[in-house]
Amino acid sequence: MCGQENKKMSVQDKVEILTQECLQLRRELDATRDSKEKEKLVLKHIKEWANAENCVNDFQKGLEWFNVSEELSITQHLTGKVVALDFFTYCCINCMHILPDLDALEKKFSVQDGLVVIGVHSAKFSNEKDSQNILSAVQRYNISHPVVNDAKLSMWRDIGISCWPSLVILGPKAQPLVVLVGEGHREELFLYTKVALSYFKSLDQISKHDLPLKPAQHLLPISRDVLLFPGKVTTFGESYGERIVVSDTGNNRILVMKYDGSVEDVIGGYSPGFKDGNYNEARFNAPQGVCVLEDSIYVADTENHAIRQINMKNKTVNTIAGNGKQGHDYVGGKVGKEQILSSPWDVAIYNHEQKGSTVPVLLIAIAGIHQIWALFLKDTIWWKNKEYKANTCAAIVGSGKEENRNNSYPHAAGLAQPSGLAVAQNHKAIFFADSESSSIRRVHLNDGKVSAVAGADKNPMNLHNFGDVDGIQFSAKLQHPLGVAWDDAENVLYVADTYNHKIKRLDPSGNCETLYGAGKPTKDHQFNEPSGLAVSQRQNVIIIADTNNHCIKVIKKSNHSITTIPVKLPKDIGRPAEKVLKFSTEISTQQSELTISFTPKFNADLKFTPEAPQKWSLDKLPMSWMAEAKSGSIETPIIIKLPQGTETTDKISAILNLIVCKTNECIPKKLQVIFNVKRKADAPTEVKECEEIEIK
Repeated sequence: MCGQENKKMSVQDKVEILTQECLQLRRELDATRDSKEKEKLVLKHIKEWANAENCVNDFQKGLEWFNVSEELSITQHLTGKVVALDFFTYCCINCMHILPDLDALEKKFSVQDGLVVIGVHSAKFSNEKDSQNILSAVQRYNISHPVVNDAKLSMWRDIGISCWPSLVILGPKAQPLVVLVGEGHREELFLYTKVALSYFKSLDQISKHDLPLKPAQHLLPISRDVLLFPGKVTTFGESYGERIVVSDTGNNRILVMKYDGSVEDVIGGYSPGFKDGNYNEARFNAPQGVCVLEDSIYVADTENHAIRQINMKNKTVNTIAGNGKQGHDYVGGKVGKEQILSSPWDVAIYNHEQKGSTVPVLLIAIAGIHQIWALFLKDTIWWKNKEYKANTCAAIVGSGKEENRNNSYPHAAGLAQPSGLAVAQNHKAIFFADSESSSIRRVHLNDGKVSAVAGADKNPMNLHNFGDVDGIQFSAKLQHPLGVAWDDAENVLYVADTYNHKIKRLDPSGNCETLYGAGKPTKDHQFNEPSGLAVSQRQNVIIIADTNNHCIKVIKKSNHSITTIPVKLPKDIGRPAEKVLKFSTEISTQQSELTISFTPKFNADLKFTPEAPQKWSLDKLPMSWMAEAKSGSIETPIIIKLPQGTETTDKISAILNLIVCKTNECIPKKLQVIFNVKRKADAPTEVKECEEIEIK
């Protein structure tokens, strides 16, 4: 390890100098086109820092870790590895943006190759210090590398980190080599890693040893096949035919259902993707906001950086803005897929008045670049008589700087990760949840003026003034709110105060009060990071996407009762089986007993995830046959009693839900097993079948 004696400078001082050198090197790399020359520049830099005297301190003992079976140590586990430390906090949109870069990096360079990525969770909000909430975030964002809850910011302070996200690459002796601040460093990240691994391998300093990885995906509830981290909700339809639309974010799909929970339409599939087509063909990637206009559902397809339109008549999905890639355009003005977007998080319809009529405008909370945009669905004359052609998408509010800056001029206002929208049509206003400033703010839609409503601080640069306090305007405190819904009947705004696990009521003058929730995730007042809200005037209810509880809840305003909607998917809808395995057996026509057991056969790089439930469940069974159990663990057999019968052939169908792991990722597997059972007079009355199931 690095020497701890005769230090010439502190690690913090070194990292500060290193940060500036990496900024300068970035400018040199940008000016160089030849890949070999870039590698030479990086190699020179790494050699200069490889023999530095100081190394980073080890992780504090006793911290909680995720995706590993034991806490990691620099001296015990990470010696001989190039380590990328990702300092992040799970609310931060910029931190979310680099997760795909890290995932791609891990797929390119494995732990055996010598690379280890470690997420150092350094909380901004008090709610984010809770390990259970971090676990939910690790699962929600499909993070497979080790993550440590550094709740007291010990590593952050030891190294001298100043903002989220920050990436620090360490050499095999824990010496800092590279510091990358903010997002957008994918090419550099790959280049630094490639050169560092090659250089230290040439010095025989890279070790191929494994780490005690244990992915956390198996800790998700059994109900994840129904709802998984639902993000937003909305309603549409007439009084007795009203429907609820749910963005089933973790399952990458949209559900349309009745109030009794019966799902009528499933749009999209479990696997993330970016594809238009019919309901079965279409694919989303972590969709969030949903709203309805006539026969269309509009979707903020967040991780596809796109707006999608679901046509409920034709049962098709079409992309109407964005192209699947993250953009950095702060102005816009292009049409359809030509207009790039950055993490749209919510959508809402505003009926804009012009020349004695109204035209619908789709408003979009663009969390990724801290702005509100508009998609003009028809030719529109907007503020200051500016004309926009149909299908044009453009920024209308926000400078793009992450601030809590209110202003009479919409493009001079600064927003901080707007994540929820609610149109108050009668007020010609849109209220938005400005999550990173922990406030609710208002855009006056007659001229674009942005004003404060409740929460946050008068200082536009202070994004750390949060809490849980009822009050008026700036005296009220919220913590990272994500959802808002306007109630025309009562002339109030409902707020999903996400990190306080509460639902609050806010009037337009800024009076904010708690209605529901205990301030922490509890079973009694049962919210856990709720992030989506809708109000139904017809049903006189508030509908909540209770995100970390993986469910939709309904509050009756008349008696304040809270119930969970029992979501029921159609029988033919569910996570599709990856493979159908068919077997045959013969058994007597007399009263008989059939026992079926399974022996898994793994590919070399797969194994069962420790402690994960490995389950079978009977899918189809002839009516007169009786099973001792409808489901069970893979270690227990299926036992079926057959009554006396005639010579026929029937089928038994079972579903195997398994969770297996590779070195650094957890993979759910769903297999269907079909038994063709032939009943014959001369066959045995007791049959035991042990079937080998290949898992790959």
